[in-house]
Amino acid sequence: MSIQVGDRLPKATLVKATADGPQPVDSEDYFKGRRIALFSVPGAFTPTCSARHLPGFVDKADDLKAKGVDEIACVAVNDAFVMQAWGESAGVAGKVTMLADGNGDFAKALGLVMDGAKFGMGLRGSRWSAVIDDGVVQQLNVEEPGAFNVSSADYMLERL
Repeated sequence: MSIQVGDRLPKATLVKATADGPQPVDSEDYFKGRRIALFSVPGAFTPTCSARHLPGFVDKADDLKAKGVDEIACVAVNDAFVMQAWGESAGVAGKVTMLADGNGDFAKALGLVMDGAKFGMGLRGSRWSAVIDDGVVQQLNVEEPGAFNVSSADYMLERL
């Protein structure tokens, strides 16, 4: 069963690329006391993720923050170096924090995993977005396989 509105996020370690190299990000510490717009993509540099999903959150960053979001974060089952390169290519600086879930442990703990084996991608995180307030899921928008509708920045904004 996947995580639901009202549930607390599971404890997990994500990774963020920094000038000093990859740094662990403890999910409990990261989400504590803040309201974060979090979204998951199946993979960095993939078509829908690169053309629509990430750019939507970059473009709407100021609007989300005006609605009380403290930070916007993107998570994917990729390594921190790939997430960093993808973020740089998409111009996320100061707008979206890129978090790596390299082994998919966070996606598995959330129960939001997709099987991309037929595309040579293996197990990945599903496409979804959520508003997390002090570690608790306030809003959760999970896509049907292959869709891109309810996990967009625009959809999230309409519900804040």
